[in-house]
Amino acid sequence: MARSAIINVMVQAAMKAGRSLARDFGEVQNLQVSLKGPGDYVSQADRKAEQIVHDELAKARPGYSFLMEESGTVTGDDPQHRWIVDPLDGTTNFLHGIPLFAVSIALERQGQIVAGVIYNPAMDELYTAERGGGAFFNDRRMRVAARSQMSDAVIGTGIPHLGRGHHGKALLDLRNVMGETSGIRRMGAAALDMAYVAAGRLDGFWEDSLSPWDTAAGILMVREAGGFVTDRDGKQHMFDTGSIICGNEAIHRSLLKLLQKPAPTA
Repeated sequence: MARSAIINVMVQAAMKAGRSLARDFGEVQNLQVSLKGPGDYVSQADRKAEQIVHDELAKARPGYSFLMEESGTVTGDDPQHRWIVDPLDGTTNFLHGIPLFAVSIALERQGQIVAGVIYNPAMDELYTAERGGGAFFNDRRMRVAARSQMSDAVIGTGIPHLGRGHHGKALLDLRNVMGETSGIRRMGAAALDMAYVAAGRLDGFWEDSLSPWDTAAGILMVREAGGFVTDRDGKQHMFDTGSIICGNEAIHRSLLKLLQKPAPTA
């Protein structure tokens, strides 16, 4: 597959940050046995990876703005372009030595996501997408799964943890969905969940309380792999609402219906 210049820039940044994370991941696994634990080390690894991504992208495309998980908004001279970066999606997995984490980079042009890269350095898995150019896994074209029945589907989700999200609503969503499916998976990294939907590993995915850097690259990836992505209301306000529902047309429609079911009356 011949990559475009912009995808090459993004892949180079993601893989360079990924190599740094992979080295730190090995150290984190060793730190699991220490009394203090690896928390401080992980936050340093996160910031270091973000700095690598920022420096690589800024060097290649000076003037572009940034929206980054750790550093927030950095306004550049070019208001038409913005990088949206999560240097370590799946921080808790990383912290616990679980090899499901990723660097996620998206390019937004005039408010529209036009390119995305998600890279899991622990497994050396690279997902790329460009608007109108398709989606690829390690340079092989991706398509969303063809399964159309929820009873055959494996669905990914996120489950709110301590201090985050509406736990009661999440339990209701699980109740509504899990009885209709072949299985539910909670991977712990939304960017990878969406890449897995694009690759056909998961048939669908939903989660609430997400930030743009969690989802920007994945939104494009699912669409370029032939899938559908909306917020919980079936609209295109994912960055505003923080909710995501995605899958192929049939699974997306079924998920949307199940997740909009009202709470049962007493």
